Amino acid sequence: MSQEAPAPSARREVLLEAAYQYALTHGLADLSLRPLAGAIGSSPRVLLFLFESKDGLLRALLARARADQLALLERAGRPDRPAGLAEAVERVWTWLAAKEHRPLLRLWAEAYARSLGRPEGAWAGFARATVDDWLGVLAGFQPPSERDGGEGLTRRTLALAVLRGALLDLLATDDEARLTAAVARQLDLLRDGDGDRDGDGDGDGDG
Repeated sequence: MSQEAPAPSARREVLLEAAYQYALTHGLADLSLRPLAGAIGSSPRVLLFLFESKDGLLRALLARARADQLALLERAGRPDRPAGLAEAVERVWTWLAAKEHRPLLRLWAEAYARSLGRPEGAWAGFARATVDDWLGVLAGFQPPSERDGGEGLTRRTLALAVLRGALLDLLATDDEARLTAAVARQLDLLRDGDGDRDGDGDGDGDG
C-alpha cells in the first residue's frame, strides 16, 4: 500500500482550521505538536501523516494566515473605482487598528520576523510575499496613469512603510490614538500628492 501523503481531505482542512485558531492564541514560535494535537482533538501521528512534517504544518498555517489577512484587507480596502492612496491608507489603517484583528496581526508580525531571521524552511518567502500582497492592495486604489509608473510604486511603497511602521508600534504599545493621529498627518501629505496628479496624468507631481 502506498505511503504517499494523501491529497487534501476534509479531515485535514478541519484540523488545519483548528490549528490556525490555536496559533492565533498561542503563536507559532514555540509550536509543539503534542500540545497542539491535544488541544484540537488529534494526535502528533495524525498531524504528521496529514501534513507530512512539522514544517509542512507550519507552511500550511502560514499560508492560511496570509490568505486570511489578504482576504480581509481586500474586503476592507478594495474601492469601486481608483480613489487614490489617501483613501487606501485611511481604509486599511481603520482595519488594522480594530481590536478584533490584533490576534491575526500579532501572528503576522511573528511570522514576518521569523521569515527575516530564517530565510529557509517553513518560513521561507513569507515576508516577501506579504510585502507583495499589501502593495497589490494599495495598487488597486491608484488610477492606471499613476499605478503603472515608477512614481506610483514609490508612493505606494511609502504608504506601506507608514502603515506597517504604525502597525508594529500599535502591537507594541496599544496606543491607538497617538498612531491614528500620525497616520492622519501622512494622509494629508498623500491627499496633497493626489491633488497634484488630478487632471495631468503624468505622475510627476510638478506644478
